[in-house]
Formats: sequence, C-alpha cells, structure tokens
Amino acid sequence: MNRFLLLLAICWSQLLQAQVDPRRVTIARDSFGVPHIFAATDPEVAYGLAWANAEDDFKSMQEVILPAKGKMGRVMGKAGAAGDYAFHLFRCREITEERWHTLSPAFLRLLEGYVQGINEYALQHRNQWLEKQLFPVTVKEYVAASVLALVVFNGADDALKRIFSNRIWTVPDYSTQKGSNSAAVRATHTTTGESFLMVNAHQPNTGSQAFYEAHVCSEEGWNALGGLLAGGPCILHGVNEFLGWAHTVNYCDRTDVFQLQMHPQKPNYYRFDEQWVELEQKKIRLRIKGIPIPVKRTVYWSRYGATMKNKQGVFSIRLGANMRIGALQQWYEMNKARSFSEFYKVLQQQELSMFNIMYADRNDTIFYINNALMPVRDTQSVYQWRKTVPGNTSRTLWTNFRTLPELPQYINPSSGFLFNTNHSSFAATNGGANLRPSLFSKTDGWEMYHNNRSVRFLELVPKDGKWTMEQFRRVKFDKQYPARFQFIHNIDSLYQVRVTGDAQLDSVLLAFRNWNRQSDTSSVGAGIFFLLYEQVVRLMDGQDARRVTLQEGLRCFEEVRDYLVKHFGKVAVTLGELQRLVRGNRSWALWGLPDQLSPQWTAPYQNGTKKSIGGDGYIMFIRFAKDSLPQIETVNMYGASSVPGTPHFDDQVPFYLRQQTKKMTLRKEDVLKAAARVYYPGQQQ
Repeated sequence: MNRFLLLLAICWSQLLQAQVDPRRVTIARDSFGVPHIFAATDPEVAYGLAWANAEDDFKSMQEVILPAKGKMGRVMGKAGAAGDYAFHLFRCREITEERWHTLSPAFLRLLEGYVQGINEYALQHRNQWLEKQLFPVTVKEYVAASVLALVVFNGADDALKRIFSNRIWTVPDYSTQKGSNSAAVRATHTTTGESFLMVNAHQPNTGSQAFYEAHVCSEEGWNALGGLLAGGPCILHGVNEFLGWAHTVNYCDRTDVFQLQMHPQKPNYYRFDEQWVELEQKKIRLRIKGIPIPVKRTVYWSRYGATMKNKQGVFSIRLGANMRIGALQQWYEMNKARSFSEFYKVLQQQELSMFNIMYADRNDTIFYINNALMPVRDTQSVYQWRKTVPGNTSRTLWTNFRTLPELPQYINPSSGFLFNTNHSSFAATNGGANLRPSLFSKTDGWEMYHNNRSVRFLELVPKDGKWTMEQFRRVKFDKQYPARFQFIHNIDSLYQVRVTGDAQLDSVLLAFRNWNRQSDTSSVGAGIFFLLYEQVVRLMDGQDARRVTLQEGLRCFEEVRDYLVKHFGKVAVTLGELQRLVRGNRSWALWGLPDQLSPQWTAPYQNGTKKSIGGDGYIMFIRFAKDSLPQIETVNMYGASSVPGTPHFDDQVPFYLRQQTKKMTLRKEDVLKAAARVYYPGQQQ
C-alpha cells in the first residue's frame, strides 16, 4: 500500500468509527419519492437525511463541500477557482477554528452523524465522486463550507465581482427577478379558525441552491418537514408539530465595502487613524482544471476584513457572515422549538446572519422579523454606507451588531396578517399596523421599497379581512402584475411609443398595449413583454433608477420584433412558445414573468426559446388548528430526485404546471402505512 492509500485508510478508520449504525435508521419514500427519515436519535436521523439526499443529488452535495477541500477549481475550472479563492479570502477555515467552542455538544453530535452519512455513501459510490481525494470530509470542513455559503448569500460575491471588475459601487437592483414569498394569517382572520402559513422560496431550479424536500423524525422531539438546500443537516424552512417558518432573502445593508488609504511609498501599508498598518498576507495555490500547475495568489486582510486590490485602489469587505459559524445550529434548534417563546429564544442567538423570517403556530401567533447581523454604525457621520466608505478611520470600523429586539419585527398585528416578498419591512401588513421607518437608524439601510409582488399582494387582500384557504392559495399562484408596474426603472413610457407604419413592429406595439398583464402561456402580450423586459434590463445594466425614454423604448420594441422574426418567422408568439420548463429531454409551456407572485427567470435554451432556471420553486401551505397536527400541502418544481431516468425525476411537473399541491403529513404511522418503499441506508434491494 502506497503512502497516500495508507493515509486515506487511516482517515477513513478514524472518521467512520461506529457513531451511527445505519440499520437503526429507517428511510420511507412516499409515492412521490420524498424521504421521511425515522430513528431513535437526532444523529441517526441526520445520518439518514445525508444518505437520502445523496441518493437523490450527490453531485450538488459535493459542490457544497468542494471549497473546503480546495477543489472547486479542479472540478469547475476558472469559475470554480473563484470559490476556492473566496474561501481563503474570507478566512472560512480560520473563523471555524476560532469559533468552534461556540457549537453545542448536541449539535456536534448531529453533525457527526450527518457527515458520517455523507462519507459512508461516498465510500460505497466512488464512481460518483466529482474529484478524487474529495472524501472523507470532516465535520470542521463541513462547517467551514457552510460559512462560505452564508458569506455568498449575504452579498459578498456581488462585492467581489464589482471590485474585481473595477466597477463603481452602486446599489444593485433587488426588486426585479430573484426573490421569495412568505405570508402568515391569524386564526382570528380566517374563515376556518386556523392559522395559515405560506412558504415559497424562489431559488434556482437545480444545483446546490435548489430546495430539496424531506421529513425528519426522531424520538428526541425532532419532527419537521420542509425544504433544505443540498448538504443541509436539518430543515431550513418548513413546519414541525407546533409551528412553522418561512424565509425570504432580505436586502438590508449587512455588508460594507471600505476603500483603504494606501501609503505612497510603502506597498501594502494602509492608514488607520494616525498609524500606517501593514496588510496581513497569505500565499495560496489554486488548482484549476485544464491548468497543469498551481496558480499562485495572495490574499490580504485588513482590520476591516477580506481585502482585494484593483485598478481603482484597495478595498476591504466587512460583514457578519464570516464572524460566526452557528447558523446551522440555530436552524436545528428552530426545528425543535415547540412554542413562540422557544422559537424567539433561539433567534436571539443571532448566529443566522440574514433572511426575513415569517412565522405561524397552533396557538394563533404570527410573527415576522427582518433578521440580520446588522452592524451598529457611526450615526454622526455623512458616510454613504450603501456605497464605498473610507477605510482609514476607527469611526467607520464597526464591531457590534444590533440586538434582536432592535430589528424590524411584528407579532400579531391588528390587521391579522403579515407578508414579505423581499420588499420593505415597513409595509409588511395593512397601512395602520405597519412599523414607522423613523424608529430605526438610517445607517441600517433597511429596505424602503415596494415591488410588483408586494403591491399585487395588497391588491388581493380580502376586503372584509377574512381569509379563506382558497383565497390564500390564489394569492400565491397569482400571475398578474399590479395596476402600476413597480420595477426599479420606470417603464411606463413603453405605452407611449407610437406606431411607426412598419406592420410587424406595430403588431408588436399593439400586442403589448392590449396585454392584460397576465402571464398565461397562451398570451401573445405576455410573450412580447417577456422579451421586452429582457431588452430593458440589458439597456439599463448598471445604471441608477430612471425612466426609459421614448427613443430607448422604440429601440427595445425593434429588438423584440427582430428576435421574433429571426427565430420564429412571425411576431405573434405566445409566452408558452417562448418560455419552457425543461427537465432532461422534455419541455413544457411555462407561465410566469419576473417579479410576479408566481415568477420565473430564464436563460437561452434552443431555437430562440428560453428555459426557466429559477423562480417559483418549492411551495408549502400549512394550516394550524389548536389541538391537532398541522395540515400540510406542498409541491416542488420537478420532483424528489435529480437523477435522470428515475421515477421521481419529473413526476411533480404536472402538479406544478397546474399549480396544484400534494398532501404531506408529520404522522409517522400514516407515512409508513402509505410508503412506496421502506429501507435502511445501504440496504441491498
């Protein structure tokens, strides 16, 4: 045995000392292939969750681990090497070591079971590895990878791209495409006397950021069902026997960029107050697919944090996401909370650095918080915290975060409902019950805008204040823009573009003018707007919000005409002809437009068509009665499995296209009675 194989064998033997016996774990697959994992202990359930997730999408789980192993570049080429670089730049491994003591023994046992499940699946399926020497993975590597994932979610990737491309820092457009929906209604405001909760994340359709549905149930009080991302050891949003919660991405100002004042003669020295301080440096080697030798790079660190150089200067990125490592532990404890007071106590850990949280429970409590590790910034200055801030003074170097009670939040508003569509926290319900922005510091950068989804939601609120479940479902599945568009750029001028005498161009113009703003697959107007909006986004790329001029509008219409004639030989093309839901070698006509309550965003497909790459993905409706288990309905865009040719690769597509749901349950007896397959991890079939 050569030295490498000997070391590998030693690593495996150390990692796989029997923490969990897989024969004590039951995986029950329902008729849709969704895994329900049962075991006596939480670590055993976590083992089963890892195994089931790997059976359905091992590739995405490996992609999450790659940066902790320095393997993204080896697998994904130059694009992946950026992830390896970011892992070092934001000191994900170092912060994991420094903060390891903050993780509880119970959570570490859970992670040990989960990572054991990943490693043992990998050991039995070596032919599926994306890169040799990727396994075994350690618990610390797994946690370090989760730190990078939260750094990216918090917007650090956007800051990196802007610095790398020498672009002036401006506020991105958060109001158009990607987002999520959530809503909660009190039992006092429903016709059935139940509390309602909607969970609806708008994530990519596939890959490591697509939601995977699972049910976990132990004899230690863990019984939860919902969505998790690839490699998640617990439910990230969903429901347990007592309560449920949903996440939407928030865009408050959690991340700051600082420009350092560099010494005119001494390289790598920057001014801080009255001193010149040397940047910390670390040499790294990036292994990149197709490049035979390692690429050497230097990563820098200032008192502000991760630091990069470009033609404009030297910039540091500071955010809370790489200062704490307990986000997964907080989610796990949210899974096990049995009341609102327990749930709120878990939130007070403030390990989860972002995400709006919508909540409802069986005791008729609804709650919403714009959750963030929000820096306590200097309020006496004129700094524009949304843009680049001077990095040469202790006045800009924040070190503390707002406490949880200081964040915008609601509990049981008089209106009886709460909702969020990635819009302002100060418009989370009907007018009189909303929080006042003046109660919060302007330096926090809380969202202050409506979007199309938020305005449309308010248009659909029942006039009498009483919600039926059918009305609640209709809101989620709505495919109508509001009476007035709410895009960041004013596109109303598109309606003023005059006919030209060109028959095809005028046909496009008139189809748009006569469009009812609904995104039905049979609508020609929706097809025109689908392409028109793409042109507007391309035209306005990188610009501050402004009105589209008539001349620009005409040019956009001309581009739409030319595109339709080129690819379809006509201009009367429906949305369903243009936009497709694609899975494997099959495709279907697809509804939905950017920033609708049932949205899609797309990428080029074939013959001029576009395919959905994200949008209205995992959906849950939950009803809470006082003294019974919650009633749960869900649908996932494709199915439980990402493996082509398997029965559950696309079996939920018909439900999704018809905007229908399937019934789910937390009751173990009912799951096992109706299960299509019951087995333990690794069992030979």
